[in-house]
Amino acid sequence: MTPEEKHLWYDFLKKLPVTVNRQKNIGDYIVDFFIAEKRIVIEIDGKQHGTSEGRRSDKMRDEDFRNLGITVLRYTNEDIEKRFNAVCEDILKFLKK
Repeated sequence: MTPEEKHLWYDFLKKLPVTVNRQKNIGDYIVDFFIAEKRIVIEIDGKQHGTSEGRRSDKMRDEDFRNLGITVLRYTNEDIEKRFNAVCEDILKFLKK
C-alpha cells in the first residue's frame, strides 16, 4: 500500500463498523479498498491517473464496476494528504445510502 492508502486504512477504514477489504480482486481488476456490504470501491489515485491514458483507463474501469452495480469513489493522494477529514466524511455519506 502507498503511504496515502495506509493513512486512510489505519486512521479511518479499519475502524468502520463494516468489513473493508484491502487490495481486493474484482473481475480483472485489483481495487484499493472494497466494502462488499455497500458495493463500494475506494480508489486512491496517484499522479499516473491524471494523464490522458490514466483517465481513459479509469473511465473504462469505473464503467465496468457500474455495470456490476458497484459505486467507485476516487480520491487523489493530495486529497488524503490535505483534505483527509473531508474524504472520510464523503465516504461516510456513501455508507449511509
